[in-house]
Amino acid sequence: MILTDMTVRAFSEKLASNAPAPGGGSAAALSGALGAALISMVCRLTQGKEKYAEFESLVMDTVKESDELAAALLEGIQKDTNAFDGVIAAFGLPKGTDAEKAARTEAIQKAYKEAIVSPETTADDCLAVMRLAKSLLHKSNKNAASDLAVGAMQAFAGLSGALENVAINLPSIKDADYVAKKREWMKLVEDEGTKLLKEVREGVAKMIA
Repeated sequence: MILTDMTVRAFSEKLASNAPAPGGGSAAALSGALGAALISMVCRLTQGKEKYAEFESLVMDTVKESDELAAALLEGIQKDTNAFDGVIAAFGLPKGTDAEKAARTEAIQKAYKEAIVSPETTADDCLAVMRLAKSLLHKSNKNAASDLAVGAMQAFAGLSGALENVAINLPSIKDADYVAKKREWMKLVEDEGTKLLKEVREGVAKMIA
């Protein structure tokens, strides 16, 4: 069954089972999608309000972006599970001969790199959600300020979870240059996400003071 077609309860129960997937990567994507949805909500609660008329263009552009990010992150829930299935399949390849062992090793390495694409994309999308949250500070409906903060927090949780799912795969990859580049990227993403979360929470505190 497609994960995004499941009820919240059914998905949660599936997550809680002893099945290896869905796991943290899918949960991270869901968290990011919820964050993006909240940003869209804030925009829609701001649209058409005379008090925020000067920001109408920004809000219209932002809601388009947040809707697109929410859709992409929802797709990431299934993609992450599919990627993990690819790793499992690679480990299941035959290894009776030297040729089979070599092919299996190559397939496993390829699968690990492919498994990183999904959480990497999730992290980038979550970071984009957080940037949108910051852009709405003092330019969106004050009554939805807490939703703006929660949206950023959900996105940060998704970002952090996605980075963990990148990190857990890196030790299994033998390509040292590839691994070094990914670790450098992870540091940049985490640092920006941490900074954005602080800025959004501080900004929201001023909005509701």
